[in-house]
Amino acid sequence: PDMKNTSRYALWAGVPNLILPDKTYYSQKNSSADALLKIYSSMLNEILTIAGYQTDFIQKIIDDTLAFDQLLVPHVKDSTELADYVKAYNKYQLTEFTATSTEFSLEHYLKELLGTLPDQVIVSEPKYYAALNKIVNDKNFEIMRSWLFAKTVLGATGLLSDKLRVIGGKYSRAISGSKEAMSQQKSAFYLATSQFDQVVGLYYAHKYFGAKAKADVTNMVKKMVIVYKKRLENNTWLSTATRKQAILKLDKLGIQVGYPDRLDPLYEKFKVAGSSLVDNVLHFEKIANLDHYRKWNQPVNRKRWEMSAHTVNAYYNPSYNIIVFPAAILQAPFYSLKQTASENYGGIGAVIAHEISHAFDNNGAHFDELGNLHNWWTKDDLAHFEKLSQKMITEFDGLTTPAGKVNGKLVVSENIADAGGLSCALEAAKNEADVDLKAFFINWARVWCVKSSIERQKLLLNIDVHAPNELRANIQPKNLIEFYQAFDINSTDPMYLAPDKRVNIW
Repeated sequence: PDMKNTSRYALWAGVPNLILPDKTYYSQKNSSADALLKIYSSMLNEILTIAGYQTDFIQKIIDDTLAFDQLLVPHVKDSTELADYVKAYNKYQLTEFTATSTEFSLEHYLKELLGTLPDQVIVSEPKYYAALNKIVNDKNFEIMRSWLFAKTVLGATGLLSDKLRVIGGKYSRAISGSKEAMSQQKSAFYLATSQFDQVVGLYYAHKYFGAKAKADVTNMVKKMVIVYKKRLENNTWLSTATRKQAILKLDKLGIQVGYPDRLDPLYEKFKVAGSSLVDNVLHFEKIANLDHYRKWNQPVNRKRWEMSAHTVNAYYNPSYNIIVFPAAILQAPFYSLKQTASENYGGIGAVIAHEISHAFDNNGAHFDELGNLHNWWTKDDLAHFEKLSQKMITEFDGLTTPAGKVNGKLVVSENIADAGGLSCALEAAKNEADVDLKAFFINWARVWCVKSSIERQKLLLNIDVHAPNELRANIQPKNLIEFYQAFDINSTDPMYLAPDKRVNIW
């Protein structure tokens, strides 16, 4: 969707991915970059050797690929910059966009892609397009071709032989800290479900979730919206005008629970034929790409699910102003009909309110009730909100984990949502007759339990907009007086936080 006119799909221009997980990895301070690039190069060498290429050619491909990757680095955003949604919206008129390259015809490319020429293109990273002539030109063409060749070969390894699949995963395993390759059976499962995700999701939802749970969770979501609305009505730092618009946005909030009502017709076009896995995957990708680009300039389908029902996750889409809870997250410990109301509020209740809070975090606050990028805040209200956001940045910034220190700015939006979600879920739990605050907070901690390698923790610390799970569990409760009351915590206890350092926004 066009972020300033979310009734229509717009054409967006993005940027290529870097080899390392984030731009920050390329700084001299990052000690793991050289080791990772050596693993990447070794993996490419092994794959291209098996493919029958000569030693000199292989070395050229590797050297060129790393050289072109380095060309990209100065001109793309890092994870902290990418976390600012608003700055991704940069609308270029067609002539302005096509003028970013004098080396090849962007106009021809757009016409081939869409069948016609768009009036405008939305650019997510202007710095990259400002440098496009320096990146893609006759001088660099050879190394760009090698880079494209390497990417293509690596992208195919999972579809050829099991030996190549295992070798082709060496680099990603080094990043994540996985000690061994996924089994062939599990790999096949994930490949199939990636192609037929919504089909598998509907099967899962109808078999393991059901209408009774869907109705119960939908009712819980509505309760959380009512709690949030009361909080907005009683808010002491918003002006009347801003508060009125915030309540309007909440009233227009879309809710999707469990699974979509019907399967996207796209999947009916996915017919497995012949014996070649490569041919089928490429055929499916072509069908999906054609379907995707046909949406350009068409009305936006706000009911379309962007996540399959068998995914353990949830999301808020600011352009649709909608919250979505797939069936797979609606299970223990997040939610169960067998858990107490307090446990459910400490789990899925806090997740529900977390997603509602995204409508009012440092990104969501810039979108109106229709999902359009539109400032509905007064100047003073926005300035006050930004001060509160800075307090949240400060609370987390520099906290130490086994993987390193937290970047408070990177994780601020999710922390604002966590804080609002936990606080509102707590209020809802307290409205129940059999409230048990200990059970509430314990289940909040339980849902963040995770098993993870130190390598994966380091990766997430650099690129993930969520705080490390341990901190999500332990820091947010410190901001709430009820946490101290429930566990009889005083100033000598390790989890005590002085009242003047506690952060409360929503």
